[in-house]
Amino acid sequence: MIALVIMLILVVLIVMGMPIAFSLIICGALGLYIEAGPGAMLSVLQTTPYRTAASFLLSTVPLFILMAELLARGAVVRDLYRACYLWMGHIRGGLALAAIAASVGFAVLSGSSTAAAAAMSRISMPEMRRYGYSDRFALGVIAIGGTLSIMIPPSLPLILYGVLTETSIGRLFLAGVIPGLLTAGVYVVTIIIQVRRNPEIAPPTERHSWSDRWGSLPKTWPAIALVLLVLGGIYSGAITATEAAAVGASGAMVISIAVGGLRWGGFVEAFRATLGSTSMIFAIVIGAMVFSYFLAITEVPQNLVLWVSELPLPNWGILIIIILLYLVLGFFIDQIAIIILTLPLIFPLVMSLGYDPIWFGIIVTKTAEMGLVSPPLGMNVFVACGATNTKVEDGFRGVTPFLFGDVLLLILLIAFPNIVTYLPSLM
Repeated sequence: MIALVIMLILVVLIVMGMPIAFSLIICGALGLYIEAGPGAMLSVLQTTPYRTAASFLLSTVPLFILMAELLARGAVVRDLYRACYLWMGHIRGGLALAAIAASVGFAVLSGSSTAAAAAMSRISMPEMRRYGYSDRFALGVIAIGGTLSIMIPPSLPLILYGVLTETSIGRLFLAGVIPGLLTAGVYVVTIIIQVRRNPEIAPPTERHSWSDRWGSLPKTWPAIALVLLVLGGIYSGAITATEAAAVGASGAMVISIAVGGLRWGGFVEAFRATLGSTSMIFAIVIGAMVFSYFLAITEVPQNLVLWVSELPLPNWGILIIIILLYLVLGFFIDQIAIIILTLPLIFPLVMSLGYDPIWFGIIVTKTAEMGLVSPPLGMNVFVACGATNTKVEDGFRGVTPFLFGDVLLLILLIAFPNIVTYLPSLM
C-alpha cells in the first residue's frame, strides 16, 4: 500500500510539471524514510549520487553526446547531405530520400536524435523549401530521420539500457544494426508512397552531372574514417564501448576543426549543449537509483513478477501489454526517462517470462524511437519546428504516415526475434 501511494505521488508530481529527476528523488527518499527510517534514507542519499555518476560505463553518455554536437555544428554532416543530394536529388522526392540517407550517416556518427534533427533542419530544410517541397512533408522527413540516431549504433538509449540491466553494450549495438537499417528502409518506402500519391509535395529537381556526383564523395571521407574508427574498434574487440566513445569524441573534435569548419562559437555551443543533456540524463539516473532502493525494500518488483506469472495470459499477451505501456508512456514522458524509470520494474518481469534481454532492449528502444515523434511531447518534432520556425501542428501531421510504418516494423520485430538476435549471436 505504501508503494502504491508513493507511486501515485510520483505520477502527480510529474503531471504537475516537476522535473522527473527531482520527482524520483523526492518520492524515493520519502518511501525510504517511511519504510526504513531516516538513517537508511540519509545513507542512500549520501552515497547514491556519487556511486551512480562515477560509473565507468556511464562516461560514454557525455562523450557520444559531445561527438554528435561537434559534428552537427561543423561541415561534416553538410557534406554528407550534399553527397546524398547530388546522387538522389533528381528523383521525385529525392531531397527527402537524401535527408534520410544523411540521417543514417549521422546516426552512425552519433547517438543523439535531437542533435540529428537540429542538424538536418539547418541543412536540408532550406534546400527543400527552395525546390518547392511542402513544409509539412519536409518536417516529417527531418523529424523522423533524426530518430534513427537512437537505434543505429552508437545509441544513448542502448547504452543506458546496457548499464542499467548489465547487458553487453557491444552486443546491443550489433543488435540495433539490422532494425535500424530496416527502419530507414521503411521511411524510404513511406516517402515513395507519399510522393506518388501526392506529387506536388515534392517536385523534382535538376539532374546533376556524374562528375559532380563523384566529386562529392571525397568530402565524405572524414565521416567514413570516424565510423570505421569507432564501430570497427568496438566490433573487432580492439576497444570497449567506453573507449570508443572517447575515440569518437576526440576524432569528431579533430575532424570538425580541421576539415569541418568548426569555429570557437560552435565549439562553445557544442560543449554547452553536451553539459545540458548530460546533466539531465545523469540527474534522472541518480533519481531512478534512489527510487529503485525504495522499490527493492518494498519488494515490489518481486511481487509484480509473481502476480503477473499467475495471470491467465500467455507470455506473449503479457509482453504485448508491456509494449503498449511503453508506447502510451512515450506520448507524455521523455524517452530516456521512461527507460530509466521503468526498467527496475519491467526488466525482471520480462526476464521471468524467458525473453532475450538483447531483443527486449531493441524493442524498448524502438518504442522510444516512436515516442520521439508522437504528440504531445515528440521532442524531435519540436526541435525540427523550432529550428525552421514552422508550426508544430504541421510537424506532427508530417510524421504521422511514418508512424504507421514504425508500427508495422515493431510488429515484425516482435514476430521474428531473429531479426534482432542474428548479429549478436555471431559474437
